[in-house]
Amino acid sequence: MKKTTVSSAAALAADAPASGFAYSRAFFESRVDAALAFAKKLGASDAGAEVSEGCGLSVSVRNGELENVERNRDKGLGVTVYLGQRRGNASTSDFSDAAIEQTVRAAYDIARFTAEDPFAGLPDTADLAPVAERERDLDLFHPWAISSEQAAALALECEAAALGVSKRITNSEGAAVSAQQSHFFSAHTNGFRGGYATSRHSLSVSPIAGKGKDMQRDAWYSSMRSADELASPQAVGRYAAERALSRLGGRKIATTECPVLFESTLAAGLLGAFVQAVSGGALYRKSTFLLDSLGKQVFPKHISIDEDPFVLRGKGSSPFDEEGVQVRQRKVVDAGKVQGYFLSSYSARKLGMRTTGNAGGSHNLQFVSRLTKASDNLDAMLEKLGTGLFVTELMGQGVNYVTGDYSRGASGFWVEKGRIAYPVHEITIASTMQAMFKGIEAVGADTYNYGAKTVGSILINRMKVAGS
Repeated sequence: MKKTTVSSAAALAADAPASGFAYSRAFFESRVDAALAFAKKLGASDAGAEVSEGCGLSVSVRNGELENVERNRDKGLGVTVYLGQRRGNASTSDFSDAAIEQTVRAAYDIARFTAEDPFAGLPDTADLAPVAERERDLDLFHPWAISSEQAAALALECEAAALGVSKRITNSEGAAVSAQQSHFFSAHTNGFRGGYATSRHSLSVSPIAGKGKDMQRDAWYSSMRSADELASPQAVGRYAAERALSRLGGRKIATTECPVLFESTLAAGLLGAFVQAVSGGALYRKSTFLLDSLGKQVFPKHISIDEDPFVLRGKGSSPFDEEGVQVRQRKVVDAGKVQGYFLSSYSARKLGMRTTGNAGGSHNLQFVSRLTKASDNLDAMLEKLGTGLFVTELMGQGVNYVTGDYSRGASGFWVEKGRIAYPVHEITIASTMQAMFKGIEAVGADTYNYGAKTVGSILINRMKVAGS
């Protein structure tokens, strides 16, 4: 797969057209500086501004025919103005001087009529990323020089690979290729200046197996910063088809309590639930089941969660957070105990704490168990499960983050003596997040990366399974 690499901010600023962008870094800096200067001229005590541009190509096919070709190009400038502890913000997609002044004035007027918030304000200077770290190259930008014809050919190849696996693959919901890239620059009056470019490319397919009442759909995809790291169209297509075929002949099961193994793709959702529960907004609103959990045992002692913002090409990598605050490698959970929350400057002030550099979200979380062995692949995890439920799909949004109650529609496979016996569907699994976290018996070596989260399959000792 042909790609073009423009990794440094300096190269991007020097040659925007070569990167596929319409605007250079230098132009972005001039727009941000214009916004901040006008905010100060109006009388703002502080101000911040960010300008960004994104562009890309998305192509989809279905049943061997081209279905959609879409090119996107978006741009915008956002301004936040502070009048003491009153805050206003406004945005525009027009980069002219007149439009920027109008936008700053709008933010200023909003701040004038907004109630004071004692916790509002720019991040503290002491928390800002050091100048040397702001331009840290994490190898996040790999534009993909692909035409719509080439993208369509890849998508068709992927779909054909899925349809060719078996005659029981009877239809397709389509395949798609996406090539996306963006860059931004931000600054504020506390002294921060920085920005960088990123890319994200993907290939996906969704085949349908069976006929009549026994039809099953599944899907698979590959998503990477760099196109040369994407899985091949044949591999994505074959695996998606195998997943769909494995679901045929599903049965209902009787209501029971049993161990449950979450496939690694779904285990990332459990990690996401933890992140949401210990994030600043939920904590200061007291709307989380993990309130005041700092230093407390939430997981078994063999579980840790590591955060690393500096993984090269990582989907959650960044040299600083959305406020320009310094980011660090850290243990969020160590030996089952919560060591840190996910806080922005605002939420940290509300809680009487210090920002953790997580404005905008988490950075490359790894959910690990010290009991995991390199040989703990999916087959080994099924053996650990013994007899119970292996979940491969969840439906609905049945998680109450205030109480921790958990109830989701599910499908997957019934496992007996460590081997898959048959597919199951139309079931509901239920427990509480507190019990699920403490009931984690094993984490697989079959790791899967979902955005900023990497985790293997997770075995939970017991959950309620409602069937027929």
